[in-house]
Amino acid sequence: MSNITFQFKQFTIQQDRCAMKVTTDGCLFGAWVADYLRVHPVEGNALDIGAGTGLLSLMIAQKTSLTVDAVEIDPLAAGQAFQNILGSPFSDRIKVVQADISEAGEHLNNQYNFIVSNPPFYENSLVSPDNRKNSAHHHHSLKLDTLLSVIQQRLTPDGDFFLMLPAARWEELKSRVAEYGLAISTVMFVNQTPKHSFFRVLVRGRHRSTIIEEHHQEEMTIKGEDGNYTEQFVFLLKEYYLYL
Repeated sequence: MSNITFQFKQFTIQQDRCAMKVTTDGCLFGAWVADYLRVHPVEGNALDIGAGTGLLSLMIAQKTSLTVDAVEIDPLAAGQAFQNILGSPFSDRIKVVQADISEAGEHLNNQYNFIVSNPPFYENSLVSPDNRKNSAHHHHSLKLDTLLSVIQQRLTPDGDFFLMLPAARWEELKSRVAEYGLAISTVMFVNQTPKHSFFRVLVRGRHRSTIIEEHHQEEMTIKGEDGNYTEQFVFLLKEYYLYL
């Protein structure tokens, strides 16, 4: 999914100016979040931290009535997200904010009903020569602690947050959320095929004071042994992908 243009059923993503491109797991994450919000409809505001191309904001807007603030630190990516959103049917409900999330306070609401983020993956791995990819992948622009702190401060008392991280960081995430008064209510482990190990975790959480039970654990496979998308994947993506 590295093409410059990626066409969805209701919107188009241009990504030539974005360091991080549209990915299958990113689409799955957006669809998973949007489906939860469709089943549990609530009016209000959503915050997309590290918006990139604007993909998550657009996927959420397609399935809900929420207004979305999409925050992106990279000026080129923020400009492209703005164009992608402007060309969509949902432009009146999504605002792009080009800023560091830690310094974006004056542009944001005090609190949000939903917060979503596909944060930097590789805080402890080798740095790329590409500075823009470093900002997208590494800790230079956003650390997990910063992200959790923002969620703690800006999530409404009964709101939900959604994160996607590498499966290898699941244990770290579990230990860190409690330090910020947060808790995980659902975790989805994702693998590419039945023969692959889990490579992503999709997480839904809340303020700890609102969670009664321990997290519910689920699993999802993107493609079956026959090479086709699984029924679960098709169910989530069929309203987005052109050929499902």
